[in-house]
Amino acid sequence: MASRDPRWALKDRPSVALIAGLVLAGVCALASFSFDLLNGEPVYFFIALALALAPVPVLLAAVLALDRMEPEPRSNLIFAFAWGAGVAVLVAGLVNSFNLLYIENTVRLGYDTARGIAATFGAPVVEETMKGLVLLGLLRFRRTELDGPTDGVIYAGMVGLGFAMSENVSYYVAALHDTGARGLAVTVVLRGILSPFAHPLFTSMIGVAVAYAAQRRGPVRISVIAAGWVGAMLLHGIWNGFATFVGVGGLAVAYLLLMVVLLVLIWIVFRDRKRIVGLIQTYLPAYRATGLVTPHDVFMLSSLPGRRHARQWARTNGGRPGLRAMSDYQLAATELGLLHERARRHVIDERTFNEEQQALLRCMAAARAAFPPSGWPASGSVAPPRGGPSGPPGMIHPPPGWDPYAG
Repeated sequence: MASRDPRWALKDRPSVALIAGLVLAGVCALASFSFDLLNGEPVYFFIALALALAPVPVLLAAVLALDRMEPEPRSNLIFAFAWGAGVAVLVAGLVNSFNLLYIENTVRLGYDTARGIAATFGAPVVEETMKGLVLLGLLRFRRTELDGPTDGVIYAGMVGLGFAMSENVSYYVAALHDTGARGLAVTVVLRGILSPFAHPLFTSMIGVAVAYAAQRRGPVRISVIAAGWVGAMLLHGIWNGFATFVGVGGLAVAYLLLMVVLLVLIWIVFRDRKRIVGLIQTYLPAYRATGLVTPHDVFMLSSLPGRRHARQWARTNGGRPGLRAMSDYQLAATELGLLHERARRHVIDERTFNEEQQALLRCMAAARAAFPPSGWPASGSVAPPRGGPSGPPGMIHPPPGWDPYAG
């Protein structure tokens, strides 16, 4: 392990499976867009695409603003968005179309009634399942990235925004084709301005449940995930049903429900942020003997303004290399606190803990060695680790007798 790049512990290296998944998602997105292109005039498609893409940077910034304490790997975030915009939209669109044809022809209802039933009872099941699969994939293959409910909300938000963007293209093309510019304006207001976070909010029910399951053992995890899945489908179905069958009053009630869910999720995120700060303040002081953590560092890591000030100092005095060093230090230190929490819950074994602990400590040492030489308060004189009496070169040892699994 001594020769391995310690930044592997920061988990931002795309794998072959991830690259293959991105290619698949891209192909599915192109296939989905091709249906929209064939179903309307090409100019309609490009107008719809531009309108669907326009709010995406702002919406992504809003979701990622929640992800400042322990930023998720960019490769995972890109994959979640691509899955929603490609695979989930294509499969859900095909299944929803077949469901609509079945209801219309078998039950022999009018098109509008059949469409309302399919949207209320069929689409939520199909769409939330397709979006939720990426969260199950994270639970199975990237479980350590789900450190709390905030991570579940972030990934659910990314897949939901991707799904909404591609779905909006279809709705905008249909509006232009059926009702012209006036119908398009109404659709853009309803979908792009008044309810841009609807899909992320639906899927956040699954995200919070999956993140909770990632921190637990035993059969309770299955029950929690099932409850989150049902909650997402119910919320989605209520939204579609009220908007379809109840009219303006129903739409107002649906908006009120989404606002309540949004406020609850914001409260959960802020509670989770306090939890992470508590982990930093509980576990990191024990590493003072390594020379990698000082009381000033713990204070800095415990608030977003403190972290931002430290990054500004690093960039001002050390340019981009200094900024990267400080960002690596902050992320590695936060991951170290979260690693202890996973160990305390016995989610990981002792060998995994030791490997990741040493890699994170080496990251912190390398980052501190790369800090700008002037002005960092209370940093001391920190050099890269040179080994210890009971470990290979590069090992960093916390105080003797210290139990990482203690609460």
